[in-house]
Amino acid sequence: MDKSGKLILVPTPIGNLQDITLRAIEVLKNADVVLAEDTRVSSKLMKHLEIEKRLVSHHKFNEHKTVNSIVQQIEMGSLVALISDAGTPAISDPGFLLVRSCVENQIEVECLPGATALIPALAVSGLPTEKFVFEGFLPQKKGRQTRLKFLAEETRTMILYESPFRLVKALNQLATFLGEDRQACVCRELSKMFEEVKRGSLNELENYYTEHPPKGEIVIVVEGNNGK
Repeated sequence: MDKSGKLILVPTPIGNLQDITLRAIEVLKNADVVLAEDTRVSSKLMKHLEIEKRLVSHHKFNEHKTVNSIVQQIEMGSLVALISDAGTPAISDPGFLLVRSCVENQIEVECLPGATALIPALAVSGLPTEKFVFEGFLPQKKGRQTRLKFLAEETRTMILYESPFRLVKALNQLATFLGEDRQACVCRELSKMFEEVKRGSLNELENYYTEHPPKGEIVIVVEGNNGK
């Protein structure tokens, strides 16, 4: 494959290690540098794929300091692959700053299609899929209520990421601002052994997860405001 200087974003499995494309494997094998959000997590995937490659840390705590040196490496002809712990880099994960810097320096950036949690969650939710908005993680403190008030008027299906430790609180707040009867779907541990999909009103889901404290990665899909 062409190894001229380039940045390639490589989606990685969100749970099941089999969910990686042949093209992604080829890129990881041929990359001069593989940037990883957490080298300990990514080393397990690389071992599973039988790829021996040194991983370089690139995460939210050091990305501001490392962007320039990475850009320089690419400008010198290096093929750099960026992976996150799970899913597609730069989507609620590190990557945006590096991509922006590459674009500003007229460096080619490519993103492979692949695993992401938001699309499977939307597809199985049973909620309208023709128009949707991805909100990622809601603000933790400042601006949270303002955002929830804004979302109360959103007519498109909404997709949010949430921590299992904050799920019940998030469902409670969504019910408060959007209405207890607003339909929603909580997807937990997608593609993993204990995958769980629960559908119902925000109030019903809050009650369920209050009685059954969740674990693992969480995606919340919420019905848009249909005027009822």
